[in-house]
Amino acid sequence: MEDARGRDIWARRSLFGSDGVRIWLLVLTFLVFVMVIVGGMTRLTDSGLSITEWKPVVGAVPPLSQSAWQDEFERYRATPQYGELNRGMSLGEFKRIYWWEWGHRQLGRFIGLVYIVGLVWAGVTRRVSAGQWLWLLAGGLLLGLQGLVGWIMVASGLRPGMIAVAPVKLALHLSLASIFFAFLIGTHAGWGGAEPEKRGRAGRTFAICLALLALFQIALGGLVAGHDAGMTYNTWPLMDGRFVPAGLMTMQPAWHNFTDNITTVQFDHRIGGYVLAVLVLLYALWASAGGRLTREIGALLFLVLLQVGLGITAILLVVPLHVAITHQAVALLLFGLMVRHAARPSIS
Repeated sequence: MEDARGRDIWARRSLFGSDGVRIWLLVLTFLVFVMVIVGGMTRLTDSGLSITEWKPVVGAVPPLSQSAWQDEFERYRATPQYGELNRGMSLGEFKRIYWWEWGHRQLGRFIGLVYIVGLVWAGVTRRVSAGQWLWLLAGGLLLGLQGLVGWIMVASGLRPGMIAVAPVKLALHLSLASIFFAFLIGTHAGWGGAEPEKRGRAGRTFAICLALLALFQIALGGLVAGHDAGMTYNTWPLMDGRFVPAGLMTMQPAWHNFTDNITTVQFDHRIGGYVLAVLVLLYALWASAGGRLTREIGALLFLVLLQVGLGITAILLVVPLHVAITHQAVALLLFGLMVRHAARPSIS
């Protein structure tokens, strides 16, 4: 009853008001998509540890003088990553990795600013109901948590003996970004951004399960990236001549294998991709049994097949930068489309 009342309040808002909120959500969705891609580039270029301090406000200002650059470089030279991987790096080379991390952080700050301004605007001008505003506030808290986890992730790579961020924390950071991305898309679709679709409870449940599986696959991809697991077993369809490779589940305790065993991490990501592709195909066949295939489901099929192809290509070519970042971008597009499809209002 309360949900129906909320939808009625939303429907009574002015056309400008409801459209304005939806446009705001779309702008944020685009910014988060770019943010994840920039984050991927930051990881793939090993730039994430170039800024060794977390200063949410004053950290927005980059070094403005030669001495400031030198001070920043000296702080980086004190990190284990510099000592193990980048010893002898010039100041010019340091600047290149610094700007990736700085850009990633500034984009995060900008997204936070856009969200806060939009949230306040939607509340003050009563573009949304009280319940909807609280829902948006929860999304803002999720965004803040994402920023905090980002710093915790960076801090994990600055500890003695570490030359990169902890893979589990990288996967968590990527997963939270994806969940916030899904929050924006799902809210937009549910608040009038997508046309209602005729489907039963089973169809909606199937669509939700696909989206959840895609999110899990993204988390596995974060572990693969964190361990550079794509640099190993660069054959397909077999891994070192075997479908089930040697070295699987060899760590003790056993649960460590799912987060720290490079063989298991890559194997899980491969199997997850196969399972997701098969389920999307089955869903498409089931959804189109009574009529024609919709463009949205056709797009899901295309993207999942493209994603599998990109994953195989990345493995065979030992993860070239352009293939890896395209693989990440398509993963987010596929996940976003799944969320939109699952969140689309249903009609009887």
